[in-house]
Order: sequence, then C-alpha cells, then structure tokens
Amino acid sequence: MSVRVRGLGVKLGQATILQALDVDVEEGEFFTLLGPSGCGKTTFLRVLAGLERPTTGTVWIGDRVVNDPARGVFVAPEARDIGFVFQSYALWPHMTVAENVAFPLRARKRPATEIRSRVEWALQMVGLAALPTRPVTALSGGQQQRVAIARAIVHQPKLLLMDEPLSNLDADLRREVRDEVRRLQRTLGTTTIYVTHDQEEAFAVSDRIAVMDKGRILQVGAPQALYEAPRSEFVSRFLGQLVLRGQFRCDGGAPRLEIYGHVLPWSSADSVREGPVELCLDVGKLRLQPPGHGEAQATQTALRGEVERVTFAGRWGWRARVRVWGALVLELYTPSEVREGDQVVLAAAPGYLRVIGAPEDAPVPAAQV
Repeated sequence: MSVRVRGLGVKLGQATILQALDVDVEEGEFFTLLGPSGCGKTTFLRVLAGLERPTTGTVWIGDRVVNDPARGVFVAPEARDIGFVFQSYALWPHMTVAENVAFPLRARKRPATEIRSRVEWALQMVGLAALPTRPVTALSGGQQQRVAIARAIVHQPKLLLMDEPLSNLDADLRREVRDEVRRLQRTLGTTTIYVTHDQEEAFAVSDRIAVMDKGRILQVGAPQALYEAPRSEFVSRFLGQLVLRGQFRCDGGAPRLEIYGHVLPWSSADSVREGPVELCLDVGKLRLQPPGHGEAQATQTALRGEVERVTFAGRWGWRARVRVWGALVLELYTPSEVREGDQVVLAAAPGYLRVIGAPEDAPVPAAQV
C-alpha cells in the first residue's frame, strides 16, 4: 500500500506542528522519519493513523483519500487497515500474550478458528510461539515489544506504523530487535513508516529516510546517499558530521580552501565560487595512524595533528582526542595505542570534506576534496 501526502499542516492553537509536508512512500517500502524530539515525527504518524486531524493538506493511503479537511474528508482509524506499534507498547496488563495479540481480531468480530490460527502465525513471526499463555507483565521489555509488534501485524494490515518502538530497550537489545523488525518487514512486504531519533537505527533498517526538523522535511534519500550528500548544516550535524566554515580563494589559478588559517588544495574538478563556504567533515573517513607510521597513501590526504587525550575503549581499542589545524578537536578510535602529546597523521580518504552550502544561502556548486 503506497502513501501520498500533499501540503500537510497541523496547528495546535498558535503552535505549528507540521508545515506543508509533501511525502511519497512506495508500496512495500521501509520509510523512516528521523529527527530530534519535538520535530513533528509522531504527529505525522498519528495523522496517518487517524488519531490526529490535520489542519490542511491531503493524505492518500493507496488510492483512497483518508484526510482532506478542505473537503471534510476524514476516514476513521479502524477503517484505514493499518497496524500501529506505540512507543509505550500499550499492552493490556491483565491479558496474556495471546489475548493481547488477538484483541484486533476480536474487535473485528473474526471467527474463533481464524483468531486462533492468526495469533499462532503472528507469535511465530516474532519468535514468541512458546509463550501464548504467559501474562504480559511477566515478560521482559524485549518480549513485550515483540507482543506489540505481533498485535500490529496479526490482521495483516496494508500499512504498518511504528513510533519509536525501541526507545525503551537497552542498547544491545535495541540492535537485536531492530534487526528482527527489518527481517519481519522484508518477509511480509508490508509498507512500513518508522519513527526514530537514532540515526544508527535509521541507517540499519530503512530503504529511505526523511530528516525532519521543526515540522519540516529537510531531505529525503537512501541512507548512504543521505549521509554522503547532506544538503544543509542541520542534516550534516544530525547525521553525525562536523560542520565547518572556510573560504575559497582562486586568484586566477587553481582553487584553494582556507580553513582555520591553513590553506588546502582543492582537488575536485567541480568549479567553486570564491568566497565563504560551509563544509561538512566526515570523521568516519579519517584513520589515525600510529606515530612513526609515515605519510598517508598517495591516494589520500595527510592531516597532521597532536593527541590531547587518550582513553581505553574496550573492543574499539583507544579513543583519542586529536587537535588538527591547531584549532579543531576530533575524536577518533584506533586499535593501536597512542599517547598524549604524540604527533600523528590522519589518513583522510577522498571526500572527507564536502561543500554543503554558503553563508546566507549563496549558491555553491557541490564539490569535495
């Protein structure tokens, strides 16, 4: 089931929660809304579910208009053929696992034999087939989340909505359950719209990601494309990259980038505009070389720095704070032990520094070191 949204806006009193959103989600796609708390992600999901009425805009689920306030169209939640996984699980504490999962089918007055077979199927899908009679209050957090997912899929909805479903789980369990969620979605082929504020989680499960802030969608793309080509400072920062400001100088010759008082050659073949510029620095493309290792390979750019602090990081080796260009402090992991005060080389893969814009939105063509 595809989803199409045009001009969606939501106001609560004088507060604007969503601002003229346009969204297209393809049938069978795992689409994630990623952004900080309060940016409007959950409100968007609740509008799709029919739990919140929009102020403006039109929403299609499949070929059916389910929201259009201008024409007075509003389809009730129970008529939208969706499954919803809430952040708080929203399980009935006085019911067993099977009774919780069966609830949507009982509300639809399905035959007892169908309820029994569908509940067995749903519990099998989430790995809880052995616990149908267990009270939900006797389950772990991860098991309760699986019950919530089973309840959402038991009637085989065309659209599955998931609102921060893993936020109450510890880090290791989050990784385990998120992988199960992705496996389940691929098995069922159900169109899924997922809400999270965790970029690692979004990268792990999504076909495409929409980055949101202050009620707007800033950029949509596949995880790798989004990470490697952010189009704004907010998107760069939220995806874990550093945003820097520099100055392009041409002087009639090859362009050079001046940053923190240091001049770097600009090796990209793309043209650039002379003047101030905003760039994102991808720390993930830097590798800390141990002292005495020598220069970076010829295909890379060598950055020199000084280690300011080192802490042991377990399986990651050591976490080092390194000052480069005399001003910028970076945190990097290295399997080789380094010491405070060491002079080190950072091997920088091509593309570690990219143009994302210019002050006051002056146009700057995309380019990279």
